[in-house]
Amino acid sequence: MSVREIDAECFRSAYIPKPSSAAGGRQRLVTAEHERCSTTACTMTSLRSWLPIPKGSHFSLANIPFGVISTSSRPSPRVAVAIGDYALDLEAFAANNGFSGLSTIQPHQNVFSQPSLNAFAALGRPMHSVVRKYIQTVFSDDTPHPSILKDNKDLQEQALVPLKDIRAHLPFKIGDYTDFFAGLNHAHNCGVIFRGPTNALQPNYKHLPVGYHGRASSVVPSGTPIRRPNGQILLNPTAEKKVPTLTSCKKLDIELELGAFVCGSNQQGTPIHIDKAEENLFGVVLMNDWSARDIQAWEYVPLGPFNAKNFGTTISTWVILADALAPFKTKGLENDSEVLPYLRERDEKSVYDINLQVDLKTSTGNNTTITKVNAKNLLWSFPQMLAHHTITGCPFRPGDLLGSGTISGNSPAEYGSLLEQSDNGKNALALEGGERRTFLEDGDEITIRGVCGTDENALVGFGECVGRIEPALELNFD
Repeated sequence: MSVREIDAECFRSAYIPKPSSAAGGRQRLVTAEHERCSTTACTMTSLRSWLPIPKGSHFSLANIPFGVISTSSRPSPRVAVAIGDYALDLEAFAANNGFSGLSTIQPHQNVFSQPSLNAFAALGRPMHSVVRKYIQTVFSDDTPHPSILKDNKDLQEQALVPLKDIRAHLPFKIGDYTDFFAGLNHAHNCGVIFRGPTNALQPNYKHLPVGYHGRASSVVPSGTPIRRPNGQILLNPTAEKKVPTLTSCKKLDIELELGAFVCGSNQQGTPIHIDKAEENLFGVVLMNDWSARDIQAWEYVPLGPFNAKNFGTTISTWVILADALAPFKTKGLENDSEVLPYLRERDEKSVYDINLQVDLKTSTGNNTTITKVNAKNLLWSFPQMLAHHTITGCPFRPGDLLGSGTISGNSPAEYGSLLEQSDNGKNALALEGGERRTFLEDGDEITIRGVCGTDENALVGFGECVGRIEPALELNFD
């Protein structure tokens, strides 16, 4: 099969024209998720790559996550994908005829020279799909076009960069960020801590995805230090007279979450239908929504969290495309309440089977795994969050970010926050080396990992989401 035929078949697998009910016989695009290509050009005939990929790598040929990188020799950020221990610099790849076998992307190759994924994301899910499939065929051991990269040592030298030599940037220019509260177990556990078991969940919880507007300006890439925040807290919450003081947070916490980036857009006043919500989602990252629990406890009534959540949110830097996650879709937690029609999904498998892990490393170097939990412990899916967020006509733009809310299981070893694990500071966690924690101390480093699948040669992983706590600034207002 020729390169031209491969190009045509790959594009048809994502762009299937169908008659529209609109006048004039206009045609609509159908996403690759619903149409599967049966040709060898678009179906991976081998998950083996000519590029050595270590067993257990998060970035197997089955993955192909997208991100933004720079290097010391080329400091300008640009788009790349991760594969094995390397990043494929898509700007260099495109500039040297790497996409000669995929004419559909050629008019848009400038998107790979941008310092964010926004422009590429705006091209839509079908284009993301064919680009990913094309890159998979280029790296496949039985690639039908070895001259593009497999046998092209010059392009390998220019475009393949060891991951150890890159700087990873925020993958998107984030316009807006909304954090949800979709982890049922976490919501219940927090409700028990603050309101008691008889009033753990608010009456609206199972009827709508509860959320709040976060701060896009403080979303940072993995590896960025997080400074302990200062704020108003009650040193004695049980005192009859409530008098706050301005001091550093004493209950600094983690929140184990997923984040989803939006690739579509809607006009103000027009909702995104639940059946169309998924095709407006680009991909998923790991997220740690750092939280100041003592600041939160004082401020959150009546309008919800504010300063307790605005000082830092860490995300992993490689975005796993929705197509790569599709084989791992599964059922979420059962909702025993009937939801309104605008939130009803046709596919009951709408969350992801992702094994998540949280490690805490203290300043002494001792490392402890404090949480292992599966991401399917969510009551609401990202498509439901997007459908609910836009039901009022709220407009979205490519690069907007949705947070899942804290993911917790049924046991303390599966809790996604220290608030739950320590019962709000009542019970300290035993760490390696004899140390103990109720909440985070200065110098503590949190690492979140996530991976799909069990085949060590075909894992779909996220890499790491890392943040280390730095001391609070000393403030003096005298």
